[in-house]
Amino acid sequence: MIPKKLIESALGRAMRTGGDFAELYAEDTRSMNLSMMDGKVETAAGTRSRGAGIRVYNGLLSVYVYGNDISEAGLMRLAEQAADAVGSLRGKDADVTLVGSVCANIHPVKYLPTDVPGTRRVDLVKRAYAAAKDYSPEIAQVIVNLIGSEKDVLIANSEGLMLPDKRVRTRISMTSVAAGNGETQTGSESPGALKGFEFYDEIDVEKLARDASKRAITMLHAENCPAGVMPVVMDGGFGGVIFHEACGHSLEATSVALGNSEFCGKLGQQIASEKVTAYDDGTIPGEWGSTNVDDEGTPTTKLLLIENGILRNYMIDRLNGRRMQMAPTGSARRQDYSFAPTSRMRNTYIAAGTDDEDEMISTMGDGLYCAKMGGGSVNPVTGEFNFAVSEGYLIRDGKIAKPVRGAALIGRGGETIMRIDRVGPNMTMAQGMCGSLSGSVPTNVGQPRIRISSMTVGGR
Repeated sequence: MIPKKLIESALGRAMRTGGDFAELYAEDTRSMNLSMMDGKVETAAGTRSRGAGIRVYNGLLSVYVYGNDISEAGLMRLAEQAADAVGSLRGKDADVTLVGSVCANIHPVKYLPTDVPGTRRVDLVKRAYAAAKDYSPEIAQVIVNLIGSEKDVLIANSEGLMLPDKRVRTRISMTSVAAGNGETQTGSESPGALKGFEFYDEIDVEKLARDASKRAITMLHAENCPAGVMPVVMDGGFGGVIFHEACGHSLEATSVALGNSEFCGKLGQQIASEKVTAYDDGTIPGEWGSTNVDDEGTPTTKLLLIENGILRNYMIDRLNGRRMQMAPTGSARRQDYSFAPTSRMRNTYIAAGTDDEDEMISTMGDGLYCAKMGGGSVNPVTGEFNFAVSEGYLIRDGKIAKPVRGAALIGRGGETIMRIDRVGPNMTMAQGMCGSLSGSVPTNVGQPRIRISSMTVGGR
């Protein structure tokens, strides 16, 4: 992508005003997007983006500059800008010698999404659309969006690292809108993977599309959820968004290193129920949030965050590792070259337990069963969160009584994970995009079915 000698020169130039570390991140991304709405193909586009960024440290001072000109003149200009931002005393260019290496690819790809013929892509989208639209006359609208990308990355730094990596992802989202009596409700499914187009031979797209329509219709005819404090059972997959938002962000060094987390200084202490063991794992082959290496070139890891309720690790990037005097954990991520990396989640999940799923409901008395979670927000400093429930059911005397809509879960992360009193045996994951300081990155959320003994449920 960029000649070795040019990278060495650029890194050396970036350090000539006092920097003690320099890093270059370059990428070349090809992507495709195909969408269908109201039975017509609305978008069929292919894009290409490439550029590079240079980051320099001087102690805990970090400067990042980027641009899309990766010629010799463009990269040396970036290096000059970075050096000028670090210090005003100009010295000699630092001597940098790069040693090229190759990372093991644990995510093999058969068919690049950008190489698949357009007719095959359109056929896939049409099949998903028809399955969702034909589910019921009450489905007023269906939107299907197919995306795929092939990203070639090169990471080099003044410690001698020079490492290429390839990331191939594909995802399809299906949203159904049910309408009746002047109201609308939506249901969606959005499976994705760190795989090529062969992913769609591994999943049943039509079934997932029908599931989206079924959810929309179920919620259209549901009553409003009553508010109150009650036990809550959450299913796997998207149920993991609670742990991701209410706890996961507070375990990222992005927050911890600056003292902006409720879990600062709590390594080795109990922060969750003894039922809870949780990981952030980038090593699962083909999973949406996995990587070979992070965006600083550190090999990916299976990181134990919580063990039987005890906090064991934080997710750490290089800069925040300096602040915390702790080693990086392969957790540095960024949306693209226009962002400096920071610590981010990958595939974050509560590990499987041994509790019976049916018993969770039969012994909970009256409460709420969340079959699927929606979006929400969290304050990492306090752990306070609120999340929408996209598919929920009232439990009466240990039995599922009726569907309800408009439910929201409200609480604090630290309190909530202490109240988990059941963890089931079947962990599943769901795909999403997570936004933070370094942009939007692919992440998986996951958990088995769990029960929280007491939560505040917002409704009517």
